[in-house]
Amino acid sequence: MKKVRWGILSTANIGLRKVTPAILKSELSEVVAVASRTEEKAEAYIAALGLSGRARAYGSYEDLLADPDIDAVYNPVPNHLHVPLTLQAARAGKHVLCEKPIALDAKEAEQLRDLPPGIVFSEAFMVRHHPQWLRAREIARSGELGELRAIRGVFTYFLTDPTNVRNQADIGGGGIYDIGCYPVTASRFLFDREPKRAVALVDRDPELKTDRLASVLLDFGGGLQASFTCSTQSVGSQRLELMGTKGRVEILIPFNAPEDKATAILVDRGYAADGSLARREVFAPCDQYTLQADAFCRAVLGEKPLEWGVEDAIKHMKVLDAIFESERAGSWAEVRG
Repeated sequence: MKKVRWGILSTANIGLRKVTPAILKSELSEVVAVASRTEEKAEAYIAALGLSGRARAYGSYEDLLADPDIDAVYNPVPNHLHVPLTLQAARAGKHVLCEKPIALDAKEAEQLRDLPPGIVFSEAFMVRHHPQWLRAREIARSGELGELRAIRGVFTYFLTDPTNVRNQADIGGGGIYDIGCYPVTASRFLFDREPKRAVALVDRDPELKTDRLASVLLDFGGGLQASFTCSTQSVGSQRLELMGTKGRVEILIPFNAPEDKATAILVDRGYAADGSLARREVFAPCDQYTLQADAFCRAVLGEKPLEWGVEDAIKHMKVLDAIFESERAGSWAEVRG
């Protein structure tokens, strides 16, 4: 079986804990190199994953990208470097799976339209590959919920460490970039359309300057709306709910679904006000990051193209742009086409 040979750009924690181990579980993948700002850090990362003697360590991103034996790279560097390193990797002939959000604004994301022909690119929204998301969308499309009218989401955690990249405003830190992007993606995925305008209420940390609490309403037109709250300084919580005229679906752990435990959705037709008569659909344990890697590899190997690429990433950034514009203006902001 032909495999995609991966290089990992940086020793970021998300890669160490989640994505690289998941890539290693993919039958279509092998990790052959890791780069960091020092070769020692790359070596430590390789050792932590049990890859000593099997993967090469590089002390710079440029050295890894110059390696002709690498087919694709995973790019989890801080947000402000996503586009520059993705372009650099693609121009070196590497396919790119890049962490979200793809850019700091849509204008920057539009630079990705200059990717060389034949390069496979994907923004790493692993949730779109999880069976619970696919099943929720299937139910919504089936008509069981009646007309899907609203989507509601919550995603929060507590983190005040100023050295963490998520709390550094000048390089793309803050809750909307880090976790607000998930309910935005969910609403676009489930409505299968783009919002027309956004309004946001945002509270910023007076010292870190990051958005630590935000509540957002997205108008999709035709009476369709999505709303969510995200926070980097609240108790950890996550939920996603689809509201229709005849029923609702609730994804219980929508974003950080555990890879080693079953997950579930609730399908509630309103038979009891407390939801006690809702139908529970259970999904066997699966690693959504591995499913993402598999889908990416199939595209690289020419077996099946990806459903989402550069244009989807740009559309996503246009929604985030409107949210930040609403914060600045204190009113509704249009999502620019």
